[in-house]
Amino acid sequence: MEHIHVIGGGLAGLTAAVTAAESGARVTLYEGHRTLGGRARTADGPYRANEGPHALYRRGPHWTWLTRRGLLGAVVSVPPREGLRFRFRRAGTARRTPPVALLRLARRAPRTAPVDVAFLEWAAGQVGEEGARAAANFAATALFHHDPGALSARFVQERLRRLASFPPEAHYPVGGWAPLVERMAGHARGLGVGIETAARVDARTLGELARTGPVVVAASLDSARLLLDDPSLTWESGRTVLLDLALRTRRGDAFVVSDLDAPGWLERFTAQDPGLAPAGEQLLQGQFPIGPGTRRAEGTARAGELLDLGFPGWRERTTWRVEALADGRTGAVDRPGTTWRDRPSVVRGDGIFLAGDQVAAPGLLSEVSFTSGIEAALLAVKAVGKTAGKTAGKRSRTGPGTGVDLKRP
Repeated sequence: MEHIHVIGGGLAGLTAAVTAAESGARVTLYEGHRTLGGRARTADGPYRANEGPHALYRRGPHWTWLTRRGLLGAVVSVPPREGLRFRFRRAGTARRTPPVALLRLARRAPRTAPVDVAFLEWAAGQVGEEGARAAANFAATALFHHDPGALSARFVQERLRRLASFPPEAHYPVGGWAPLVERMAGHARGLGVGIETAARVDARTLGELARTGPVVVAASLDSARLLLDDPSLTWESGRTVLLDLALRTRRGDAFVVSDLDAPGWLERFTAQDPGLAPAGEQLLQGQFPIGPGTRRAEGTARAGELLDLGFPGWRERTTWRVEALADGRTGAVDRPGTTWRDRPSVVRGDGIFLAGDQVAAPGLLSEVSFTSGIEAALLAVKAVGKTAGKTAGKRSRTGPGTGVDLKRP
């Protein structure tokens, strides 16, 4: 029987492994790190920060898929009282409400936005340039890109509509994303999936695996390009400064500070899940996109400006801080004239399939990894079925014991 091999133990790889195993295939998953999760990892305590701000969106396909398998687990939404602690930076000051133009634009159906026009150009024609810029910067929460207005209008509007939905779509797995990853991994093992961690796969190993069955490469596009030696595996992504910060608790702190003057977002995650930090402390996570060639210090400076607006005295209250630069690992962004269908194809030929957050699959943020993982797995299962059919035909023609090699060439 042929194997299906999955390289990468993040959301895309775990989804692919579960999908293939549910179809009856033999599956082995290889993860190069000692722990599973990829960019859905959560730091060990006492500060349980995700690798950047993370949320599950209730209307997305990932939510339904997890729920049907009993894998969603405990999730929390934004507490109603915290909704009153939203702050919006406009013209350098903190406001309690967003511009009316932003709200008007967010109600428009994504299908009304053209694919081949930049968002800022289209949105300015709908609500004026000031409102369009505010909406573009607000949408950067789900883009991690320094210039959202330059992206496809349809692409940005799809995300703006879901971000601004009411009640909010965003929900948060209790304890961070690590428990969700653990549930997915446990389900995979229960289906018979072999999971090998600290198992790095290089080009030579990949060739050996491919001789025994289809391979799903569920890795970043940069890693897949090197592993498959395929220069065509490129697509634009964001570049953003990630900030994790723990502060001593203070009554009256903001829940979210959204920068409408420039792309940027800061959120107090312990508002909905107090267990992410020790008692008496609160955990903040934020992201501040910067352009190519821009120094990280610019994003850090903008973070400080938002902290000043929403968290008075934050410098004296800081108990823990981690800062990082995420470059090309924040998901795909689509320029005018392109859609998700134009990204690198899931099908790579010779029994190789691709999954991840920058490939040709629809969805918001992690949903792209999820949908591409399912697609890659189903295509791999189909490839196994075709090979099995050919094998059965050879057996019927040659008879048993003829020494015919039934493995893939």
